[in-house]
Amino acid sequence: MSASFLLAGRILFSVPFLVFGIFHLRDANQMAGMVPIPGGVLWVYVTGVAQVAAAASFLLGKQMRLAALLTALLMIIYAFSLHLPGVLGATDQGALMMSMSGLLKDVGLAGGALFLAHSQNTAKQ
Repeated sequence: MSASFLLAGRILFSVPFLVFGIFHLRDANQMAGMVPIPGGVLWVYVTGVAQVAAAASFLLGKQMRLAALLTALLMIIYAFSLHLPGVLGATDQGALMMSMSGLLKDVGLAGGALFLAHSQNTAKQ
């Protein structure tokens, strides 16, 4: 595959993580109530830093396999701890659609991260 396509893919893939990471760092107090474990605001900051670091890794092409595997894990945790309960407990169509959108977004991002991790593994062989 053309190197320019791979670079464009890495850039596009990094954008959501950079933006969401910045949102986590900027709006941590507002997001803390969504965290299903103790230490809400701390976890918002930790995951924000993780997302910005992942985006930097993808953009710079450094430690991408590790960053992609950890990002996939984070997205799966988000999907099942934040969004799936919303899908299962939705009381109206609007709430269901919002939760389902978040669930599918995070599952898709996890899949993309796993694909990136695999591509980094096979590139070294």
